[in-house]
Amino acid sequence: MGNFTKWLGAGLGFTLGGPIGSIIGFAVGSFVDGFSKDDIVREFQEAQNKGTTRKTQSGDFEISLLILASVVIKADGKVDQRELDFVRSQFVGMYGKERANHAFKLFSGIIKKEVSAHQVCEQIRQHMPHASRLQLLHFLFGIAKADQFVTGSEVEEIRKIAGYLNINQYDYESIKAMFYDESDSAYKMLEITKSATDDELKKAYRKMAKKYHPDKLHGLGPEHIKGAEEKFSQIQNAYEKIKKERGI
Repeated sequence: MGNFTKWLGAGLGFTLGGPIGSIIGFAVGSFVDGFSKDDIVREFQEAQNKGTTRKTQSGDFEISLLILASVVIKADGKVDQRELDFVRSQFVGMYGKERANHAFKLFSGIIKKEVSAHQVCEQIRQHMPHASRLQLLHFLFGIAKADQFVTGSEVEEIRKIAGYLNINQYDYESIKAMFYDESDSAYKMLEITKSATDDELKKAYRKMAKKYHPDKLHGLGPEHIKGAEEKFSQIQNAYEKIKKERGI
């Protein structure tokens, strides 16, 4: 368990405490007899002594993602293997196989516990910047879409999570539109309507390009830049699609 506790302790900041810390303790204890959160705290203190501060770190985003993913996956009353496979593949892509294996081992414990999304999101909101919270929401829609059928309960759960994370309705609809190919999806991504003027379109694009620029996630490490680049690319594609339709 040495590598596992080092992964947890060194990678965590704000999520070591509060309701998320309790969930981590439960999850680890569900597959390691005699294991306590003190083991994680010990590794965390060692990391602090090496100069790591208690700010938001890559591991905090990772843990937050796992917990909220478990909420969305269970929203429709069942755990679909395709959704679990999506989570695993995304983590392998972001973190590499060894770290993803640690994450998924923890996830197998998290998914057994009933989680208060409100409490978890309140803790995340207090410590995680807006750009990172938008990235969490983007990932959650990807999970819901992984089985090719998004249920109303999953969408409603993500909508509630967005509210708990203090993500407004426009940002929520913008990210949701990235996963639904509807006639006005491009406009929703840019947070405007079809009645917007060309000048309003250009202004909206500049605003959204700034909001979703990958540089906003550099503090979380390079492993999270790929997802940000995907969002940024979709904003660019939406803008180009509308320009083409309008002959701009």
